[in-house]
Amino acid sequence: MFSKISVVVTSVLITLAAATGTPPPPVTCPTSPRCCNSVLSSTDAAVSAVAALVGLDLTGITVPIGLSCSPITILGNNCGGTKVVCDAPQNSWGTLIAINCIPITL
Repeated sequence: MFSKISVVVTSVLITLAAATGTPPPPVTCPTSPRCCNSVLSSTDAAVSAVAALVGLDLTGITVPIGLSCSPITILGNNCGGTKVVCDAPQNSWGTLIAINCIPITL
């Protein structure tokens, strides 16, 4: 759901910019970069188990899910997992799970 909204908003902004001749605004990451131990499909059994632990219903959602994610700081960037940006890391989920994680290069 989050990715659909961001795609629609970005598409509208690009269309408006093309119509007016001005460049589109820069696309920003919805959250700060994170380091995840693994990034799996939302349909994976491990993801379903973690989602159930935090009371998250992923039924009908097919997006990359980050497990065991922590923020990446500029100092001490020693991510041994996958560097990503995600749509929804909630404070209540701690570092257990993050939704719609897209790999990035820093």
